[in-house]
Amino acid sequence: MHNPLILMLVTVTIFFLMLALGSKLSVENILSFWRKPALVLRALLAVSLLVPLEVIVLMKFFHLPPEVTIGLALLAAAPGAPLSTKRAQIAGGSLVYAASLQLTLAILAVFVTPSTLAIFGILFADISQKVAILDVARQVMMVQILPVSLGLFINKFAPTFAQRIAQPLTLIADSLFFGLVILACIFGLPLLYKLWVLPLEAIAIMVIASLGIGHALGRLDHDTRSTLAIFCVARNFGLALFIAILNHVEQQVIPTLVAYLILGTCIGVPYSIWNQRRLAENPS
Repeated sequence: MHNPLILMLVTVTIFFLMLALGSKLSVENILSFWRKPALVLRALLAVSLLVPLEVIVLMKFFHLPPEVTIGLALLAAAPGAPLSTKRAQIAGGSLVYAASLQLTLAILAVFVTPSTLAIFGILFADISQKVAILDVARQVMMVQILPVSLGLFINKFAPTFAQRIAQPLTLIADSLFFGLVILACIFGLPLLYKLWVLPLEAIAIMVIASLGIGHALGRLDHDTRSTLAIFCVARNFGLALFIAILNHVEQQVIPTLVAYLILGTCIGVPYSIWNQRRLAENPS
């Protein structure tokens, strides 16, 4: 799958996703979110610290094969999935909180992703040998920070134009993302048979535990609880694949990435339905 055109498609997809995100949020929204340090710290603790810690424990307990270890490490190090805001809304979450958190995670990814992978690299030899951790920050900067900053700049100095292009950008970005997932499955078709021999129970435990972490740390009296749960479980498939391709490990990790994507959706949907009913019965 390591093809310059595929790498270009992944890069363009992430760029448009981040540009669309930045164009829909104002700097004021972000500053308002950041002025609530307790809310921000709980979110970052759950998404960027406890989920990777849970994955480390999982790896130590299950003694997973190298391709699964690398795949789960990439997912753990890549928070802020592009469709997290929409998934959080479906689960009854707060739009402003979800969008602000997603943008915050996108900005912090330049530090969080390489730092998390560095920790995994220290603990697991398979990762340190396969992933060039020092290059990750530059890669994340190029595909996430730059387009997000551009989107925020447009929203700040040309808000009317930003409103006009936000919807088309979102449509293009979502279409590219779904196309990327389908293409990853097609190119990885010879590898997908491995889905059924993967330790799926370990991947399912990661999904369920991630949901539990977010649900437990979310505020009891607010719909931020469901939003945080979704953000914990929804890892950035595109960014994980991007790093995998640049480090020539995509052939190994595609089955794990796809398996997580499928199980995350299958387990996340019932949670979203249950949470919607819970909020309907207890709107306070």
